[in-house]
Amino acid sequence: MKIAGLQKMTLVDYPGEVACTIFLFGCNFRCGFCHNPDLVIRKFGKGFSEEEVLEFLNERKGKLDAVCISGGEPLMSLDLDFVRKIKDLGYKIKIDTNGSFPEVLGKLINDSLIDAVAMDVKSCREDYSKVAGVEVDLGKIEESIRLVSSLENYEFRTTVVGRFHDVSEMKAIGRWLRDVCGKKPKKFFLQGFKSRGDLIDKSFLKERNISEDYLNELKEGVGEFFDEVGVRC
Repeated sequence: MKIAGLQKMTLVDYPGEVACTIFLFGCNFRCGFCHNPDLVIRKFGKGFSEEEVLEFLNERKGKLDAVCISGGEPLMSLDLDFVRKIKDLGYKIKIDTNGSFPEVLGKLINDSLIDAVAMDVKSCREDYSKVAGVEVDLGKIEESIRLVSSLENYEFRTTVVGRFHDVSEMKAIGRWLRDVCGKKPKKFFLQGFKSRGDLIDKSFLKERNISEDYLNELKEGVGEFFDEVGVRC
C-alpha cells in the first residue's frame, strides 16, 4: 500500500462529516478523462508512511470525525490492518471505489470496518470497458453494486463527459443500477467533467466542460430510478 497524499481537512469528501482524505496510489482503470495518477504524487510530494498518517489521526482526534480513503483505486492495495487501526482511533471511514474489487469491499463491510461508500459508475453496462479504458469484469462491478446498496450510507456517482453521457445513456445507467440492486438505489450524483490538469488522454483537454444546467437536465431524466439525485459541478 502506497499513500500518495493526505488532505488534512475536507467538508466535501465525506458529506456531513468533518473529515480528512487519504489518497492511495494506483488505479486499474484508465479512464481517459481522469487525471494522471502521477499527479497525486506531484501534488503532495513524496507521499506518507502509514505511521505518519496514523500519528496525524491520533493528534486530530476530537477535531476530525471521519476519514475518506480514496485514490486512484484504494481497494487495489488497501491494507485492512491499517483500516482497523483507523477504526480503533474512533473515526468513521468512507471508501471511494470503482467497484472492481468486490471481495475486498465485502470483507470491509462484513468486518464492520467502513461506514460509507461512494462507488463510481462509469457508464451503462454495454459501454463500460470503452469508458474505463480497460477490459472490465462486469460481474465484479455488479457484485459491488449489490454490496454497496446493502449499506445504510452510500452513493453511486457518474462523472458526466460530453462524448459519453446524454439523457439516454443516463437512463440506461439508472435502469441498470435499479435492476442490479433489485430496488431504487438511495442516492445518485452527477458530477460535471472539467477539462483541466494532466489527463490520461490528452484529447479530453478539448472536451467541453459540463455545465450545471446540463447536469440538471440529466437529473430530470434519471429521477425515476433513484430515491435522490444530486448534482456536483
